[in-house]
Amino acid sequence: MGNNVLEHSAASEIFNKDTERVGWHDETLWFVRSKRDKAAHQIQDWELLRETASAIKNHGLSNLHDYLIQFEQNALNNGVQVHWAADAAEHNAIVHSILSKHGVKQMVKSKSMLTEECHLNEHLSQHGIEVIDTDLGERIVQLRNEPPSHIVLPAIHLKKEDVGETFHQHLGTEKGNKDPQYLTEAARQHLREKFLTRKVALTGVNFAVAETGEFVVCTNEGNADMGAHLADVHIACMGFEKLIPKREHLGVFLRLLARSATGQPITTYSSHFKKPRPGQEMHIVIVDNGRSNQLGRADFRNSLKCIRCGACMNTCPVYRRSGGHSYHNAVAGPIGSILAPNLDMKQNADLPFASTLCGSCSNVCPVKIDIHDQLYKWRQVLVKEGHATIAKKLSMSAMTFTLSNPKVYQLGGKIGRFMMQLAPFAVNNPLNPWYKQRDMPTPPKESFREWYLKNKG
Repeated sequence: MGNNVLEHSAASEIFNKDTERVGWHDETLWFVRSKRDKAAHQIQDWELLRETASAIKNHGLSNLHDYLIQFEQNALNNGVQVHWAADAAEHNAIVHSILSKHGVKQMVKSKSMLTEECHLNEHLSQHGIEVIDTDLGERIVQLRNEPPSHIVLPAIHLKKEDVGETFHQHLGTEKGNKDPQYLTEAARQHLREKFLTRKVALTGVNFAVAETGEFVVCTNEGNADMGAHLADVHIACMGFEKLIPKREHLGVFLRLLARSATGQPITTYSSHFKKPRPGQEMHIVIVDNGRSNQLGRADFRNSLKCIRCGACMNTCPVYRRSGGHSYHNAVAGPIGSILAPNLDMKQNADLPFASTLCGSCSNVCPVKIDIHDQLYKWRQVLVKEGHATIAKKLSMSAMTFTLSNPKVYQLGGKIGRFMMQLAPFAVNNPLNPWYKQRDMPTPPKESFREWYLKNKG
């Protein structure tokens, strides 16, 4: 791993030292997953909705070359300025150029995982521009100088005591006060001034509609609307996969998104932006940043169907017990683990292995991405490309030899049982990763094969 980034296993070990927090994190996310199940079961045609959304996305990805041009033309006709960015550096440069043109040194921003992926905040900060994240969870982690740990619940790794201390340090709230209503009001007063004084607002994009040239932003706090409606310049940034062909398709996705994300019937605000109001400038930045590569990978193109609901994270037993920061990537969890290797195989080679392959992520995905299959396929690609560790290569070679030679396999089983019975310390020690979290089973007196041969007649 480069850039002093901890591998997932090492980073999750650090997270797991606080057992109380791990248990709370696990239960909280499972509670959100349970709400998702209740919301899904209230709709008779839930599986039909999933299948329809998947088909729309498949069609859109197969015809992006036409829909992107159609979207651009309609957006231009609506008076929106359209920019194209090949990668993160170009995206950041475009946003910076718009701010420079207006002589602006301060900006408000609503939630955008794309700008996290592109490290926009850091780029603008290096150029003397202050960016204020206005989503409450995003603002909390920004004040703490941390990245978000979840794509929908950015501060889910923090307790109200942590937020109280952060607000006391940065916003001057009463020390020790952890009352959520008090803290929310403090954030509201703090952000109100930012909304009223910033000339530029940046938002993400949940869906862009080729047919009309409009885009839709979904929030529960209304912060995207506050920023966009009060600012003289509205910049919207989107990965090109956010495009859907027709406006009527929004009904399918909006019914799936909030139910999958938080168990709500719909997000509190689903705001349509089509044209700038008189005197306002509206820009949309369409970003590739590795998406074309993913689109060209037959086994992995399905990952671009993602609508960023976070359902796969809420259900994942590994994510729930290792925390979002252990994934060292803007998008954590199962979906992040199939998107990240496309951006940098070497840097993210550990992530597809941070999974039990239980398939729960694929079961809850509202657009039917075959997430666990892709995790398995990425493992094969990464090993073939030489990104597996030496220890993993050696252990897999030993396993291959053992499992392909019956006599070696039988002898190995006998030696293993013998050692576990006479010298249990040989396996019950910290060198055995399995033993760190579990008790080893009592060794059987004989193998299944020995028992079968003895009893088959």
